[in-house]
Amino acid sequence: MAAKGVTYEELAGAFRRRKFAPVTLLYGEERYYVDRLQAVLLEHAVAPHERDFNLDVVYGRDTDAQTVLGLCSAFPMMAERRVVVVRDFDELADNKRFKEYAERPNPSAVVLLVAGEKVNLSHHPYRAIAEHGVVAGFKRLYEREIPRFVEGEVRDRGLDIDPRAAVMLSEYVGTHLQNAVQEIDKLAAFVGERTRIEVDDVVQASGQTREFNVFELQKAVGAGNYPMALRIAERMLQQSSNSRGEALMIVSVLTSWFTKLWVLTACHARRISEKEMAARLAIPPYYLGDYLSSLRRLDRSALSSAFSALAAADFELKGGSARDERLTMTLLVRRLSGGASGLAA
Repeated sequence: MAAKGVTYEELAGAFRRRKFAPVTLLYGEERYYVDRLQAVLLEHAVAPHERDFNLDVVYGRDTDAQTVLGLCSAFPMMAERRVVVVRDFDELADNKRFKEYAERPNPSAVVLLVAGEKVNLSHHPYRAIAEHGVVAGFKRLYEREIPRFVEGEVRDRGLDIDPRAAVMLSEYVGTHLQNAVQEIDKLAAFVGERTRIEVDDVVQASGQTREFNVFELQKAVGAGNYPMALRIAERMLQQSSNSRGEALMIVSVLTSWFTKLWVLTACHARRISEKEMAARLAIPPYYLGDYLSSLRRLDRSALSSAFSALAAADFELKGGSARDERLTMTLLVRRLSGGASGLAA
């Protein structure tokens, strides 16, 4: 998870134990971890009644290095420490001056620097910060890693989740962790006093029904059942208060599903075991049969055509065409499930 230095779990654990480095740098593509760590640090580093005089949150684009260094060098007022958070640190003019600060930091201050997606740790000030402070960089999770993330977040809420439900929710939210967290919070409220999240909970909490949902659509497409696939897609759009958003979600989930099928073609070519196949797809082994069944109908050429159809639908739904989303989805489902000329169209 962490590209450099410590992991999210290590750093969050240290913050909760009130173990703070004088200077910490966070950066990377996955902003959920960055923002969550900032929240954990603030929760444990400075009490609410101390924040008026001992907490500063500034933005690099709106200030300068001299001002920020002045804040970092100040001493706490009637508190154990002061905290300075610098967002957009990579946009702070003359931030190289933090090389000297990192080498001789204020022992009474906790300084959190938040940079963009990429930093050059071989150049100052980042090199000095890495040598004398703590650095954590976060890449986006791969799709196969999302079910584990979901299971961890569910456990943090004192709940359990059916592995199939974790996979289903992961396919529904994609790789957007903030979306996943929002859906998990919704599910936690949805199950009430129950302590386990089931497959039906994921479907119903998303506003879909047991018969008409994106996962049943997936099965119909995989079976080449065009009438059923079209019926499910149409009903889903009718049930949704935002049909275009619903259509985009369907395209996203189907793209993830076809990607897994593409991975399976390589697994077949290498003749690896079904257990390893399931592990590579990050799905429970008892789900693998559905994927293998669909793969018998879809060769590499058909999968390639499916990706083209999905990309075209995504483009249209995001403003690339004046075509109504229902017509876009009808044409997509026809191509994917073999209606009319199907994937050869």
